Amino acid sequence: MVASGAEGIPPERVLRELADLWVTLGKQGQAEGGAGVLRACTLTLVVLAEASDDAAALGETIAALMPEHPARTIVVRLSGAGERALAERVYAQCWMPFGERRQICCEQIEITASDAALADLPSVVLPLAAPDLPMIVWFRSARLFEMPPFGAVARMAAKVVMDSAGFADPKRALRLLAETVGSGIPLGDLAWTRLTRWREMLARLFENRDYLAKLARISSVRVVYDGKFATAAWYMGAWIVDALGDAGVKAKIVVGAGRGPGPLSVELAGGGFRVALARQEDRLVITVDNAKNCTNLPQPSDYLMMREELGIVRRDAVFERALASAARLAYATD
Repeated sequence: MVASGAEGIPPERVLRELADLWVTLGKQGQAEGGAGVLRACTLTLVVLAEASDDAAALGETIAALMPEHPARTIVVRLSGAGERALAERVYAQCWMPFGERRQICCEQIEITASDAALADLPSVVLPLAAPDLPMIVWFRSARLFEMPPFGAVARMAAKVVMDSAGFADPKRALRLLAETVGSGIPLGDLAWTRLTRWREMLARLFENRDYLAKLARISSVRVVYDGKFATAAWYMGAWIVDALGDAGVKAKIVVGAGRGPGPLSVELAGGGFRVALARQEDRLVITVDNAKNCTNLPQPSDYLMMREELGIVRRDAVFERALASAARLAYATD
C-alpha cells in the first residue's frame, strides 16, 4: 500500500496496513501448507539512505540480517531538494528455516521523504517503532549527519550507526563523531567495525609470552593508509597507543597517507622488535620480526559490519575511548 503528500503520514494508518498485511500473510501461509507464518521482531531498524543508494543491494543486506536480527525495518529514502513530501508503503521479508514448513516474516516500511520533510521523521517513525524494543538508526550518508534534523532523529535511537569513511574531511569527521558521543548519543562507526579482526589478531599476538615480554621495547607506532581508510587509521593508532599506555609503555605515533604494503598497514617497533599488520587482498599479513603469517580477512560488506553492530545495542566503551583519542591525535598533528 502506498500513500503520499505534503500533509505527512498518519502513523495509525501505517499500523493498520501492517495489521492487514499479517492477516493476509497468515491466510496465505495456511492455504499453502497449513503451517501459517511466525512474526519475528527483536528491534526496530531505521535505515536512512539517499535516493541514489542501490535499492537492490540495500534490500539484500537487510534480508540477510533478518534471520539473525529480526526487526521491524523502516527504510527512509531521501529524495533530496524539493517540495515537502512524504510517501510510504508496507511489505514483509520472509524466509523458511531449513527443514521447516512455516515461514518466518519481518515487517518492513519504506518511506520516501524530501530533505524538507526530514524534520517530520521523528513524529512519523517513533509511533511506528516496535513497542518495548530497542531502536537502531543507520545513517548511510555522511550528508545526513550534518543536516539540522540529525539530532532529533538520532535521539530517537538506542544507538546510531554511521560510516566516517564517507566523510570528505577525516579529521573533522572524528571531531563531529566525538562531539556526538559527548552529547549523549550512543554511536557506532563502521570504520571502527572494519578493524575488529585487526584488533583481535594484534591482541592475540601478545598472548604469546615471548612477545609480551618484548612489549616494553616498543617505542614507535606507524599507521599508513590510502583511499577510504583515513579514519580507520586514526582509530587503529589511537587504540594501540591507549593499549600500550595501559601497559605502561609510551610510544610515539605517526599516522599518514602514503604507499604501504596494502591500503592499511600498522607497524609497532623498538629495541630490535617489530610487529606489522597489513591487508593484502583478502588476507591479513602479520609479521613478527622476520616471521610472516597470514589469516583470512574478507572484504568488509555492509552485511558483515551491520551484523556485528546490531549485536551491540548499548554504549561501546572501547569504541568511545578510541574515538576520543583518535580525534585528539588527529588534531594534535595540525
